[in-house]
Amino acid sequence: MSTKPTSRTEGPLSGYLVVDLSRALAGPHAGMMLADLGARVIKVENPGTGDDTRGWGPPFVGPEDDPQATYFLSCNRNKESIALDLKSDDGRTVLRELLGRADVVIENFRPGVLERWGLGPDAIEAINPGAILVRISAYGQTGPMSDQPGFARIAHAFSGLAYLAGEPDGPPVTPGSTSLADYLTGLYGVVGTLLALRAREETGTGQVVDLALYEPIFRVLDELAPAFQQFGIVRERMGADTVNVLPHSHYECGDGTWIAIACSNDDMFARLAVAMGRPELADDGAWGPKQRRLAEREEVNRVVAAWVRTFTREDVLATCRSFDVPAGPLNSIADIFEDPQYAHRETIVEVPSRIGPLKVPGTVPALSGTPGEIKWLGQELGADTDAVLGELLHRTTEQIAQLRADGVV
Repeated sequence: MSTKPTSRTEGPLSGYLVVDLSRALAGPHAGMMLADLGARVIKVENPGTGDDTRGWGPPFVGPEDDPQATYFLSCNRNKESIALDLKSDDGRTVLRELLGRADVVIENFRPGVLERWGLGPDAIEAINPGAILVRISAYGQTGPMSDQPGFARIAHAFSGLAYLAGEPDGPPVTPGSTSLADYLTGLYGVVGTLLALRAREETGTGQVVDLALYEPIFRVLDELAPAFQQFGIVRERMGADTVNVLPHSHYECGDGTWIAIACSNDDMFARLAVAMGRPELADDGAWGPKQRRLAEREEVNRVVAAWVRTFTREDVLATCRSFDVPAGPLNSIADIFEDPQYAHRETIVEVPSRIGPLKVPGTVPALSGTPGEIKWLGQELGADTDAVLGELLHRTTEQIAQLRADGVV
C-alpha cells in the first residue's frame, strides 16, 4: 500500500517523468536526486525480490516479520515502486508503454542486457525520440572492458583512488569504506541528464548519457594525469597529508580526539604560527615559504602535532578560529548528530515513513525558490503498480488482475 503524503511544494523538475530501471546504488542515487527535485520517478523492480538493496543489512528497521533495510529506504525515497517481470514478453510490453511516456530512463545493467531485450538506444528512440537514456556500468558502453562486471570497490581500484589511500607503509584501502564511486557517478548522471534535457529544448530529441563507474573518480584525482605525463610523477600513499601544501593534515588532540588543519598558502601558515605562539616559524628563512615547509614535511607536522596535543579539541579549534586558521573536527556520525551546523542547515532530516520516523540526509543543493523535498522513503515493493498501470497506462482493473495472475506484475 502506498504511503505517499500530499506534496507541499513542486520542485524544479516537476512535470518530468523518469523510469528508473536501475538497482543497487549509482543509478538509484541519480533517480533519487531527480525525485528530490520534483521529477516523478517510477522505480521498476523484479516481482517477489525487488532491488537487491532491500536486503542490504544490517541495520534493518521495522517489525521483525517485515524488516526494512535503511540503505534501501534512504536511497529510493520519493520514488513510486512497480513490480514488473522484464524477462517476460508481457512485462517488456508494459515497459515499452512506460518508455513511450518517459523523459528520462535510467539503467545500470551490464552492457548488452537492454539490447537483448530489444530495448537498446535505437529501440527506445523509435518508441520515444525525446527520451534521454542514462546508462551506468562498470567500464562504460564501449572499450575492451565494457562487458566486465564491477562495483564501487572495483572502480576505486581501477581509477587510481585506492592506490592513493592509506599510510605510506601500509596497504591501500577504500577511503571511508563507502561507495563513493556510486554516489559520484549518480551525481554525474544527474548532471548529464540536466544537460541532455537542456539540449532537447533546442533539438527536440534525446540522447544517451554513458557513464563508467571509474570515470567520475578518476576525474577528481587532482593533477595526477598531467603530473605523470609531464614529469613521470607517480603519487604514492601519504596518509592524511596532501602532496603540495603543508600543514594540511589530521592531528590528534590532548583529549584523544582529532582535528583537521588546512593551511593552503603561506599567509594561512603565518596565522597558524602566530596562533601557536611561534611567529618566527613563518619567517622567510624558516618555514614561511611553502617550498621550505614541503622540504621538511616530517618536522613541520611534528611541531604542529605537538602543539595540538597540548589542547582539548574544543580549545584548539577555538584558538584556530580566533586566528582565522582553517580547522575543523574529524566527526563521527555520533558527533554529526549533535552538531548545530548540521541541524541549522537541515543536512539531516527526520522523515515519517511506514516504519516510523527515520533520519536521512537532506536534499542537496539548497534552492531558495524551488527547494527539493523528501516526501516519502523507499516504498514497499510494487506499492504503486496498480496506480501506474491504471492512471498512467490506462489499464483496466481486469487487465491488471490478469497481469498479476500471469506473474508479470
